[in-house]
Formats: sequence, C-alpha cells, structure tokens
Amino acid sequence: MATILSVSGSPSATSRTARLLRHLDDRLTAQGHDVIPLDVRTLPAEALLHADFRHPAVVGATALFERADGIVIGTPVYKAAYSGLLKSLLDLLPQYALAGKTVLPLATGGTTAHVLAIDYALRPVLNSMGPAHITPGWFTLDKDISVGDDGSLAVAPGPAEALAQVTDQFSLALGGRPTLLAATG
Repeated sequence: MATILSVSGSPSATSRTARLLRHLDDRLTAQGHDVIPLDVRTLPAEALLHADFRHPAVVGATALFERADGIVIGTPVYKAAYSGLLKSLLDLLPQYALAGKTVLPLATGGTTAHVLAIDYALRPVLNSMGPAHITPGWFTLDKDISVGDDGSLAVAPGPAEALAQVTDQFSLALGGRPTLLAATG
C-alpha cells in the first residue's frame, strides 16, 4: 500500500493533536498502509529558528516528505491559525514538497470559532506546495478528545465517526482498503 507521513505540528509533549494523529495512524496501518509519525517538536529548535536548510534533522524531515505518498498534517489551532511550529517546518521544506502527494489536513482546538482555520489558514499554504489532492479535512474540539489514565484515547461518538470517514476517504484516495475497525473509540 501507500507510505504515509503523519505530521504533528503541536509543540506539546502531551498534545491531544499528536495523540489523535497516532490514533488515526493505527486506523491507516490496519488498512495496509506504512505510517511514519513525525512530531515536529522533536526537531532541534536551532534548525527551525535559524532556518537551517542543511541541518541533518531538516534534511531528514525533507526526505520523509519525499518518500511519502500521502501526508496527514495535524495541528492545534492558536489564534485562528495553525501552529507556528508547523509553519516553521513548512517554511523549511522545498517549495513543491507536496508535489504529487495526497494530503489530509486535521486540526484541534478549544472552540468552534476556529473551525475555518483548516480552510482559510492551512489549506492555502498546503495548496501552494503542489499536492495532487487535498482531501476534506476535519476539526475536532479538544473537549471531544479524552485521554485515559492508561494513555488510551477516546473520541466522542460524532467526531469519531467524522474522523473515521475523512481518514477512510484519504486512505481510499491512496489506494487503501476500507477498514473493519469500529468508527468510535
């Protein structure tokens, strides 16, 4: 199947965004895809802050984008826009780093006032990077994502069903097979 790069643009080590992405990674893996997680916060700050295109971590991240058939981009929404950390990474990638790729944009946030951040902030930047296709994205409210004491993730039923749907559409666009996993969880 396809190789998918799953990118979390959250600066937090306990991020709901990253946990949600890893949850969706499991669904994509069950559909036969090879999923590679990338937490942008693990890249060295000096490489991002100084726009060091030749830093080994930036070169490595660029290679992951080149290798992938599909890219899942997840970000928390701050002040009606995607994270600055994600912006820093996208700025360091080649202009057409998404050329020929299928992209799934996802966002999390505290209020429905930020729902349009995917379409009005993130999608234009992703589109400028030349993807073959940007599938419909999804915004999930923080209150709809809960983490158990054991680290397990639960998503409220309505949002879980919508996330399963957009994830499956993305998978099918990459030649995946429908999942047999439950939509909730």
